[in-house]
Amino acid sequence: MIFAAMDQMKNRHEDLLSAVVPLMKLLCLTVIGLILAHPKTQIVPRATFKLLSKLVFALFLPCLIFVHLGESVTLNDVLRWWFVPVNVLISTAIGCALGYIVAIICRPPPQFFRFTVIMTGFGNTGNLPIAIVGSVCHSSDHPFGPDCHRTGIAYVSFAQWVAVILVYTLVYHMMEPPMRHYEIVSAENEIEEEHTSNISRPLLHEAEWPGMVDKATAHSKTPFIARVFMSISGSSQNTFPDLDLTEEGGAGVGPSSPKSLRCLAEPKVVRRMRIVAEETPIQHIMQPPTIASLLALIVGMVPIFKDFVFGIDAPLSFFTDSLEILAGAVVPSVMLILGGMLAEGPNDSALGTRTMIGITVARLLVLPLVGIGVVALADKLNFLVQGDQMYCFVLLLQYTTPSAILLGAIASLRGYAVKEASALLFWQHICAVASLSVYIVIYFKLLSYV
Repeated sequence: MIFAAMDQMKNRHEDLLSAVVPLMKLLCLTVIGLILAHPKTQIVPRATFKLLSKLVFALFLPCLIFVHLGESVTLNDVLRWWFVPVNVLISTAIGCALGYIVAIICRPPPQFFRFTVIMTGFGNTGNLPIAIVGSVCHSSDHPFGPDCHRTGIAYVSFAQWVAVILVYTLVYHMMEPPMRHYEIVSAENEIEEEHTSNISRPLLHEAEWPGMVDKATAHSKTPFIARVFMSISGSSQNTFPDLDLTEEGGAGVGPSSPKSLRCLAEPKVVRRMRIVAEETPIQHIMQPPTIASLLALIVGMVPIFKDFVFGIDAPLSFFTDSLEILAGAVVPSVMLILGGMLAEGPNDSALGTRTMIGITVARLLVLPLVGIGVVALADKLNFLVQGDQMYCFVLLLQYTTPSAILLGAIASLRGYAVKEASALLFWQHICAVASLSVYIVIYFKLLSYV
């Protein structure tokens, strides 16, 4: 009886260590990055971290995605893994609903209502889950079998294209400056742009998606949707004379031109929706990680291509081995960059302490509990790959990570809540050390019954 109790305690201790140790490894890498980039030490300058971020984005991460997703996926797998991208949509929808509740309860300043919703709803579904999976699979006592790393990275990568589309549609438009505060925000942006012309941008803007801030358009920092739909009443034509919504009024365009006929035939609301759709920067989704995912799916689903690229006897095995060597740099690089971002510290925020705590609690504590229920229900409905613990683990991780670092770059691109995004992301990632540790222990315990 005593020995049985001792064995049970030993097993619990081992389960706890197997869940916490991977996060401690990532924490060590983050602390190293923080020390290297800290303003008091400046062992490695900020520009070096930005170059490292570009390498991760343009080289290391695409290599990782191509090698592991391409080798793992088949046409049958694409059909079986359908719930992974769907789960991203579900987690985002539930997160936005929680964000709306937080905004109602905590009552942030009116200009940050939508900001509260989107920061609660949109989590990190890319780099951080890849780092967590890589660290978990690096341990010898993980419960996910010999193909842990390859299948885990494949599942995470398979969902990335959904996250990218959400960024350039839902998130992009939700983060536009509010109409009421447009003049104040635009004035602040002019001051900030003058200031940042001589001083390099914060690492937050380049940490996960380098170059996004440089993709600004004429309407990026304006309340474009509000201006378009307010013009239905005609009020905004005088207020915003730079916004041309008529299309048919240009010089040299006759009344019988195709554009003119189309505009006359279209209802006003439909025309406004089309204009908003045309200004949505969806063309930017074709970035190196997305291209790598598409190539991996094409190669993986076509057996002839797969045999030519992957496998010990494949003619291009030397090439994929080279890519795999480069892919090994993703996890340490991502965590060093995160440490460099945290070294810059939190900015002053007008969001309010109560709202910041509300978003953090909803995102890191409440949403994972809801995620457990969603994944359990999906398992009961036979939506999941039966008996695959890594599949369930990746689905649960999508509810557990802090808000996406990418939101900081979107905030800078739209000129909206830049300081607030920086402060919130800083404190969320500090708190995520504890929340991720607790929930990964819980997940490991739940997965033992799968």
